[in-house]
Amino acid sequence: MTSSRLARTSAVSLIASAALVLSACSDSSTPDSEASTGGTEGDPLKIVTTVAPITSITASIAGDRGTITGLVPEGTNSHTFDPPPSAAAVLSEADVVFINGLKLEEPTKDLAEANMADGATLIEIGTNVLPESDYIYDFSFPEEEGKPNPHLWTDPTYAIKYGEVIRATLTEADPEGQETYQENYDTFEAQTTELARALESDQESIPDGNKELLTYHDAYAYFAKTYGWTVIGAIQPKNFEDPTPREVAALIDQVKAENVPVIFGSEVFPSDVLEEVGNATGARYEDTLRDDDLPGEPGDPQHSWAGLMRYDYVTMIEGLGGTAPELEALDLTSAVPDGAEYPQ
Repeated sequence: MTSSRLARTSAVSLIASAALVLSACSDSSTPDSEASTGGTEGDPLKIVTTVAPITSITASIAGDRGTITGLVPEGTNSHTFDPPPSAAAVLSEADVVFINGLKLEEPTKDLAEANMADGATLIEIGTNVLPESDYIYDFSFPEEEGKPNPHLWTDPTYAIKYGEVIRATLTEADPEGQETYQENYDTFEAQTTELARALESDQESIPDGNKELLTYHDAYAYFAKTYGWTVIGAIQPKNFEDPTPREVAALIDQVKAENVPVIFGSEVFPSDVLEEVGNATGARYEDTLRDDDLPGEPGDPQHSWAGLMRYDYVTMIEGLGGTAPELEALDLTSAVPDGAEYPQ
């Protein structure tokens, strides 16, 4: 069980296996044949996604049977992202729309529901794979706000479940592609399982088993439960602003008491406060963790969900004094070309 020992964080229940439940924007869960083939038999599916990790996983399974358009620019705060009016036209042409759900992208969900064609399918992947009893609430995502921590994709076991939902949805929308989707999913599952195996091996190199995370934005709560890490706390308040001076002072005292060696920041959420806390406590400030901003540029080999996770795992393990040779040695080359559109 992950503990949370800084102010205003809370304990949560263990994660259980989740059944896959598909939801549709239309009354029927099966898109009609015209919508399921992009309007003309043989045309690639038109697929719209939100955050880059979901775009990447979708691309690895859809292959060349779909054209994929991401909506949320990389490096953008996805919690506060409001899609531009131009996104309505993209959504109106979609056969399938994948969002994370768990109340991460409510403005995009509303726009999709208002503009998607009859028979098009809207899938909230995270909401489908995570039962409500396993929602995690914490300092960044307080229960009274009703918005659970939505960051399932940083946990490889949930990434595989995301892939299962994507494979099943694409197969339903495009039955002729069943063999392709299954083959691509099998490859993704195998690669993700190997990533998880390397993580489990390399994390044992952290001195004294000190697998503790103090972060600015709590994107690793589900990951921590699965892999035996402890989330000491998340510094970022629920309004995504910096803590107050009183909160900073209390945080400095707690970091000293916990003897925290590293504070993990985020490229997406730069914070002078974390650097201040590091200077006051002697903890090193590591500001390069990525929540949903894939490394490299679109088309680069490392620009993928797997590349993102390896980067973060290596950063955390090495930051805490361990080594990550097995993670570094992984071949994460995608089995299919990633032609998805990633807004920058």
